[in-house]
Amino acid sequence: MKELQINEEIREKEVRLVDDKGGQIGLVDIDRALDMAFEKKLDLVNVAPSAKPPVCRIMDYGKYRYELIKKEKEAKKKQRVINVKELRLTPNIESHDLNTKANRAIDFLKSGDRVKVVVRFRGREMGHTDIGKEVLEEFVNLISEYGAVDKKPKMEGRNMVMFLSAKEQN
Repeated sequence: MKELQINEEIREKEVRLVDDKGGQIGLVDIDRALDMAFEKKLDLVNVAPSAKPPVCRIMDYGKYRYELIKKEKEAKKKQRVINVKELRLTPNIESHDLNTKANRAIDFLKSGDRVKVVVRFRGREMGHTDIGKEVLEEFVNLISEYGAVDKKPKMEGRNMVMFLSAKEQN
């Protein structure tokens, strides 16, 4: 949270003043603005320092900061950290092993994580990347109820990589 200039910290000669109820007062000398804030037992806060002239508002700064912090905490609570889980396959994977990996991917997708599926090619398998693509297509068919392809399969060195993300549940 950025700190705003309050009361005597404001160094401008003239400011555009907004009262505590939100009404525009207009261009006011800084001393008069400080007096008005002091009379109401509130603070003069520079809410738009980059404006010409700067915009100042009469408000209870402590209460304002408290509400901002409260809003930030509330926004943080609603955030969801998305992790990327990785599953490694081989081009000649057996169907039972593929089903097991698919179930694992479904668990990851249900918990809201993204899944990175990697088919690793070794030696002569590099000549048959089409088999790896077929494995990935079969994998997508197994998890299609829970997830969708985010990034299509593509070769990165000796690996074919694909990303999956969870489908929106209604």
